[in-house]
Amino acid sequence: MITEALLREQLRAETPETFYIPEGKILSPAAREYLQQRKIKISKDPPPAPVIPEEPKAVAAEAPVQPVAKYVDEETGAFYMEKPEHMTHLYGNVLVPKAHPHIFFRGKLDSLGAQIVLTQSILAETAGNEKLIADLQDILTVLHEMMRCDALHEPFRNETLIGLTHAQLRERSHDPMRFFHIPQMTMPDYKLGRTYAMLNQLRTQVRETEVAANQAFRDGKKCTNLPIVEELNRMSSAMHIMMCMYLAGMYTKG
Repeated sequence: MITEALLREQLRAETPETFYIPEGKILSPAAREYLQQRKIKISKDPPPAPVIPEEPKAVAAEAPVQPVAKYVDEETGAFYMEKPEHMTHLYGNVLVPKAHPHIFFRGKLDSLGAQIVLTQSILAETAGNEKLIADLQDILTVLHEMMRCDALHEPFRNETLIGLTHAQLRERSHDPMRFFHIPQMTMPDYKLGRTYAMLNQLRTQVRETEVAANQAFRDGKKCTNLPIVEELNRMSSAMHIMMCMYLAGMYTKG
């Protein structure tokens, strides 16, 4: 029984809108009249669950923006925001020292191409060298494609040089007497003329470039770019064949 006295004590400090009668309890007539006098509603329903205010969510601090590295060291994996002066691009944003074997090989390619152009310009000063200049241009075109594929890290493919297949290059280079009536390994001599000397110089530069390629594309005992290495070997054969063709007068015949 909830008496008026209990209500007065309970509601001394507050005046609720509704008084909920606890389960198993009843109001005395005097208690009911007291609530009515104070205009407090009476309910036998269970009181509503208390509303627990949500704690304010902690605002996560924004992580500081980390700078994105522009370059990566091919050997160590280190990152760089700016390209060090002693390094250069291998592929994309991958850097290597400028003394890296691969960069040395690219320098040899560049030097060989420059020497071919210089030789062509000298030959162009004299009429009758058009076929020889055209064969040198074919080799230069292959060199440019080699440089492009290497820089973009794309597969290199080529089927012919100076109009000859790889098998034909091998045949003619190994047996110049049969094809050109020129003895094998005719040594250069100043008496053979400036054009022959320039062709021989290009042949030696192709050989040097081939050696540089072998160093650049060597991983232990494995060659990592056999198509380029093999093509430079064939290019050396092509230069030897051109020297033989020159001695045989095949570049001056109509």
